[in-house]
Amino acid sequence: MLVEALKQKLGLKQLVGESPVFLEQMKKIPLVSKFNTIVLILGETGTGKELCARAIHYVSPRSSRPFVPINCGAVPVDLVENELFGHVQGAFTGAATSRKGLIDEAEGGTLFLDEVDCLPLLAQVKFLRFLQEKEYRPLGSTRMRHADVRVIAAANSNLEETVKDGRLREDLFYRLNIVPILLPPLRQRTEDIPILATHFLRRYETEFCKELHGFSPEAMQMLMAHSWPGNIRELQHVIERAVVLVQGPTIEHNDLILPRPEMQRQESLRQAKARMIEKFEKTYIESVLVAYKGNITRAAQAAQKNRRAFWQLIRRHQIDVQRFKSGTT
Repeated sequence: MLVEALKQKLGLKQLVGESPVFLEQMKKIPLVSKFNTIVLILGETGTGKELCARAIHYVSPRSSRPFVPINCGAVPVDLVENELFGHVQGAFTGAATSRKGLIDEAEGGTLFLDEVDCLPLLAQVKFLRFLQEKEYRPLGSTRMRHADVRVIAAANSNLEETVKDGRLREDLFYRLNIVPILLPPLRQRTEDIPILATHFLRRYETEFCKELHGFSPEAMQMLMAHSWPGNIRELQHVIERAVVLVQGPTIEHNDLILPRPEMQRQESLRQAKARMIEKFEKTYIESVLVAYKGNITRAAQAAQKNRRAFWQLIRRHQIDVQRFKSGTT
């Protein structure tokens, strides 16, 4: 299987999941890794954007060269250009020696810019030139330098809205948005929760020298019912905490410490309504397919939809019709 081969080659067992919406994005990794084209990874906080970027790098011809990450939102505004481009001696007060920037450090490899929408506007102008010409000028230097660097960018916001707000240059957005990869939030791949939870359980069993028998049905039900606003990272921390504190051989529901509902991030009415409609639609379609054993025509008639529209809904929700024909759900 393509994804399994990718895992073996990378040695990155963190690429865990079997849901169609997840696998659809993972299939892009070996395809885009062959080329130096820019990749834009989009997804909420905690969905694994840096892991995805590393996967692209380590199956690419650049795998033997550096992978250099920078979180643009964590660098002070007045230091971003210095971090990226470096400086020469005497470029500013206190610059007693020259210093390489991250672009120079990534020579021959990959530069990963997380939270790229946090780049200051002036730095965006200079970085856009680098993307177009593969040239840059260290602070204080009179000479342009060339760099052989593959760029992968990531953001957890709606970049089109960021462009409208004037926080991201439109030309930079279009330059970055060549090959997008959209990592789904955990609430859209709930079937992967047991797989991910078990994966993290085994990891921390080994790390903390414990031997556990897995999760009780009540504990797993609790994990499945949680909305996971922090996505995979939140799930990982919950499982780590449970492994540390558990005293019995099995993780029970009272071993799981989850935030109270009122502490979770609040959705707007529009967001909540859209999410519930999405969930209802998929559940309804699956229930009709179960009733008619995967017969699209009869299921569409029962739903009072024409066959083409019903099939489009199936594709939109990435439902595997074959598993209903075999009688398995």
